Amino acid sequence: MCGIIGYIGKNTAVPILLDGLRRLEYRGYDSAGVAVLNAGEIAVRKRTGRIANLAELLKQSPADGQVGISHTRWATHGGVTDANAHPHFDQSGKLALVHNGVIENYAALREQLIAEGHVFHSQTDTEVLAHLIGKHYQTTPGEPSKARLIEALRAALKQVIGTYGIVLMHRDIPDAIVGARRGSPLVLGLGKGENFFASDVSAVVAYTREAVYLKDYDIAALSRDEFEITSLLGGSSGFEVSKVEFTEEDVSKGAYPHYMLKEIFEQPDSIRDAMRGRLSREDATAVLGGLEMTNAQLRNVDRIILTGCGTASHAAMCGEYIIEALAHLPCEVEFASEFRYRNMPLTRDTLVFCISQSGETADTLAALRESQRKGLRTLGICNNVASTIARESDGGVYMHAGPEIGVAATKSFTSQVTILTLIGLLLGRIRHLSTTAGLRMIDELEQIPDKVAEILTLSDHIRSVARKYAHTSAMMFLGRQFNYPVALEGALKMKEISYIHANGHPSAELKHGVIALITPELPSVFIAPDDSVLEKNISNIEEVKARKGPIIAIATAGSKKLEKVADDVIYIPRCPDYLSPILTSIPLQLLAYHTAVELGCDVDKPRNLAKSVTVE
Repeated sequence: MCGIIGYIGKNTAVPILLDGLRRLEYRGYDSAGVAVLNAGEIAVRKRTGRIANLAELLKQSPADGQVGISHTRWATHGGVTDANAHPHFDQSGKLALVHNGVIENYAALREQLIAEGHVFHSQTDTEVLAHLIGKHYQTTPGEPSKARLIEALRAALKQVIGTYGIVLMHRDIPDAIVGARRGSPLVLGLGKGENFFASDVSAVVAYTREAVYLKDYDIAALSRDEFEITSLLGGSSGFEVSKVEFTEEDVSKGAYPHYMLKEIFEQPDSIRDAMRGRLSREDATAVLGGLEMTNAQLRNVDRIILTGCGTASHAAMCGEYIIEALAHLPCEVEFASEFRYRNMPLTRDTLVFCISQSGETADTLAALRESQRKGLRTLGICNNVASTIARESDGGVYMHAGPEIGVAATKSFTSQVTILTLIGLLLGRIRHLSTTAGLRMIDELEQIPDKVAEILTLSDHIRSVARKYAHTSAMMFLGRQFNYPVALEGALKMKEISYIHANGHPSAELKHGVIALITPELPSVFIAPDDSVLEKNISNIEEVKARKGPIIAIATAGSKKLEKVADDVIYIPRCPDYLSPILTSIPLQLLAYHTAVELGCDVDKPRNLAKSVTVE
């Protein structure tokens, strides 16, 4: 959640801070603010709403200086008000701080500080943290210095329970800004005569291609020409300078009106990149060296658990069907948010995959740590090679999907399903799949990007379908087997960006309750490709049609059966059952997108949502 960027250098800070905030706005857009240090004073500007509101305020009331910190907020503690917007000051008014995360014991700390005479001006946990650091700074003897500020921060953080990615500066220390992380990502951008803090490297990719990804309990201090990283417990902390793999162009919309549409149309490439170098015709299998497991170790696995949140959990559900079908290996899906709170019977030969686009999802990271605590081998599937999940897992598979800025996940879903299919192929080949079957799978996989591109040419047709049903108050999505998770994902996309009340169900469950909802005003979207359960799906469609419910069908090209029973049909190319989720999800992404555009919704910044959920 939330976005942070800090700057110290030779240029005017505000344009750089605003540019970074715009790139981070997908992480939170309830309010935004900047603090700039100049001539011994800190000027703060804060405004509720989008970054554009803050930019307008800064036009009316400029803030000059070459050192600054800034924040775009997704509210947790305290309502959406100017007072609750970041940055926040300490009691002295000399220390300004921005914060991502949640301070769980803030209420007790606040009461303690109030008893000591502190006065608060917001309802946030962040202001409590600013006051706590300021208190330790005031009581630490010595002249104003970076070292004194770091020691005050270290002392304060030892009292804190919760998660944080923070950046702060002090009026009396103009040559440094300081940051720390625990559970909420923070990265250093390294320039020439200038350095940056950011919660996501996309905020600084226009200025530098060198980054250091902080680890939990790291404390970092930046000046214009150098940086240092120490541990919360004291002493130096190891780090690695990484090259940023993507460019400023990769995080721009280009000619597309929205990031979401750009990312939908990037899927032929992102799926191809997920497979690149991972298919071996010689052995008729997938090559996934990042798993760090031999074939003998993989054969000893007797159960797989896939865990994730939101879209990642839907990809995991597709993976459950795929792995069980291809490898005949028991597989189950657990919501990452529930994983550590359950007392599941777990055998020593259980293999756990944690799935997260960002690699920073708080619940998924907690599931990873809980799994490892129980002694299970735990692997990651994520899109950020420098993320916490990538670093802490015992191995895994990198998605290579490129930056995904749109809050509603699209290409990450199809990349995750592609990778889970590769895992299914690998596990199947070391168990029972023949060389012929493996080669046939590789042939089918290699055709998928072109088939996705074929579906994308239907965007205008899907737009016309979306316009027809856009003003409904609710929608139902139904599918069976491999496409039941796609029904859930299609419903999620629709409600995320259009705010239409949409639910996904297994088609066969229709008559077990949800058929009561069918009316002439409720469209039902059936995912019904030409697979082993097509006739069953058609039977369910007939039940809806008998009750005058409008029907949108996702069908296989060449199959005419659905034209007789559906009001509107969107065709996908023919493919094996286990690959259908990749293809059937594309029309549903476009249907949600065009519906939201028709309704005038803010597609890339849907209300109440943020891209990366780094708090519980």
